[in-house]
Amino acid sequence: MPPILMNFPHSFETERLVIRCPLPGDGALVYEAATETLELLKPWMDWAQKPLDQVEMEANIRQAYCQFLERSDLRFHLFEKGSNLFVGSSGLHRIDWRIRKFEIGYWCRKKMMGKGYITEAVRGLTVFAFEILKANRIEIRCDQRNVRSRKVAERLGYTLEGVLRNDRLSADLRLRNTCIYSMIPEDFHSLSLRKSDGAAL
Repeated sequence: MPPILMNFPHSFETERLVIRCPLPGDGALVYEAATETLELLKPWMDWAQKPLDQVEMEANIRQAYCQFLERSDLRFHLFEKGSNLFVGSSGLHRIDWRIRKFEIGYWCRKKMMGKGYITEAVRGLTVFAFEILKANRIEIRCDQRNVRSRKVAERLGYTLEGVLRNDRLSADLRLRNTCIYSMIPEDFHSLSLRKSDGAAL
């Protein structure tokens, strides 16, 4: 079946979050959060290397929405239940539908850091990928220096398969080592992540 014909939910909930696909009109929310957090994102995110523009941000959101509908990239926006505050972004990227392989990426706005929201979101996306999309492999790749990102993967039981030395230039143009974490169905079922997450899918 062509990926564009695949039907699956465009949103789901975890204990504290509503996690949904990007929608037209989200640009202002994402712009505000990204501007607030820009200095902290610069070492890790290519898109954070230049001043942000709200119009460009909205265009990017609409492109992400189209990609979601095409099933070529599945970005998700994270909102705090109750307040509906935009918390950050995550998603399933670099998709290979032939073997159902995905890579999870994530960032959190500055004022919501340190509260476990990204770990909760990545746990929810892991459940979504394995239970709904029938994933055979999920990767989390990050700069070896990015301790926060590494701890998310390790906290959730992802396996560090290796470190690619001098793999690429980082967003801040340093020579970078890349950590590759992974999870496969056997790992997922042994970890009982769904039970601990309380995700409503």
